[in-house]
Amino acid sequence: MEPGERSGPRWLRWGAAVGALVLAAAVGAATALWLSPSVSACRVDAVADAVLPSVVTISAAGRGGSGTGSGEVVRADGHILTNNHVISPAANGGTVQVLFSDGEAVPATIVGRDPLTDLAVLRVVPPRPLAVIEFGSSAGVGVGDPVVALGAPLGLSGTVTSGIVSAQDRTVQVPGDGGRSALLVSALQTDAAINPGNSGGALVDCDGRIVGVPTAGATAPGSTGSVGLGFAIPFDFARTIADEIIATGRVTHATFGIQVTPIPPSAADQAGVAAGLFVAATTPNGPSDRAGIRPGDVITAVDGAPAQSVDQLSSLTITRSPGEAVGLAVERDGSQRNADVVLGAATS
Repeated sequence: MEPGERSGPRWLRWGAAVGALVLAAAVGAATALWLSPSVSACRVDAVADAVLPSVVTISAAGRGGSGTGSGEVVRADGHILTNNHVISPAANGGTVQVLFSDGEAVPATIVGRDPLTDLAVLRVVPPRPLAVIEFGSSAGVGVGDPVVALGAPLGLSGTVTSGIVSAQDRTVQVPGDGGRSALLVSALQTDAAINPGNSGGALVDCDGRIVGVPTAGATAPGSTGSVGLGFAIPFDFARTIADEIIATGRVTHATFGIQVTPIPPSAADQAGVAAGLFVAATTPNGPSDRAGIRPGDVITAVDGAPAQSVDQLSSLTITRSPGEAVGLAVERDGSQRNADVVLGAATS
């Protein structure tokens, strides 16, 4: 799948009990401080005192609309990490403003953004020495570990909520630019309240070290608030993307050079074809084309696992590097063959 290509429904469904997955960006602005009751093992007040000076509220406006979200200072020279969907309204000639915890607001410029992973970096001219958030490692976080989320839900700057890491390694599809999808790979799931406006903020451990970037939360039918299902991009991954954006202004991802559509087992049985991913098109002389894959083929396995979802290919374009080979099992006219696709490169 190509970076930014539509890869399925815009809203992740969670069965009868839970409705849609919503990005945690919000319209409106306000300034307040709210500490939720400490329901985790963290000393939430101490974490808030240490981390809030490095967390900012972001307001973006342009022809694409307006909204607010959150971010954190990751370099003392003024670089700020956030979500792409927070600043995308200002991506084409709009304006971005950053509000610090002391109430000072300054303009910001967009250094670069990556719609595929929903990450972006801003830069401000530091009005004074900036507090930089302390880096942690998402690799060291386990299920049940206490965490604290800091950001500006509904524009309420300086909001702090707490909870635990309730699951790991979630692959979550979220709405992206222009009706396209972004993909959160190996996301951390937390029951710390994640509401509209928390996007781009900080999920930290009890020592105040960032371990994730809150990005989306699930909502129940008839509700717009948190239901205890929030998702954060692992900071180890987010840091890699941020470093590349700061260094080059863009991000290079791997690509298969292919467009596919899932064939559910029930539909495959009715049509008398293999279940998997139907190849609708390939990029001429692209990675899949060079591997001998043709439109009309059915991919039945991806990297040794049964082919069931477009996200299987999408996640590999995010986690693998150009030049790496991925094994695909392909059926054509009832015959099976294996193809090693050497991934190409695509720039966001």
